[in-house]
Amino acid sequence: MKTFKLKTLEIVEQEDDEIMQNKIRLEDGLIINQEDEQNHWVIEAYVARSYLTFFKALQADKHEVLLQVKITKESNDYATFITSLIGLNEIGENINVLFKGTIVDRQKHKIEEMLTNLIDAGYQGNDLLEKFKELT
Repeated sequence: MKTFKLKTLEIVEQEDDEIMQNKIRLEDGLIINQEDEQNHWVIEAYVARSYLTFFKALQADKHEVLLQVKITKESNDYATFITSLIGLNEIGENINVLFKGTIVDRQKHKIEEMLTNLIDAGYQGNDLLEKFKELT
């Protein structure tokens, strides 16, 4: 396993016909490459308690979550992951959020173009995510 510093975290969601990128302000964070056959990564974000309602709603949906993160340095390009929220813990005045998923091996602009094309084709919600996973 290899562990890296998580520098930025964005949750990518669809609202109506629009893709929304919710930038989450990190107190701290790690990203772990489990180096297994499934190419799993664990993303741990330590954030303010003010995000608790947002993440509880995300956890209740039980849908996969598209994340864009920057690893090690903020000047690095975004890496995109398809994840599941696997843990949410209250720690004092903050919360710890855990995701597990796989990295999408494509450049950001290609992913945005692909998502735009899928939305234009009428895909929404889970159908959008499933079709996106088929294509990646």
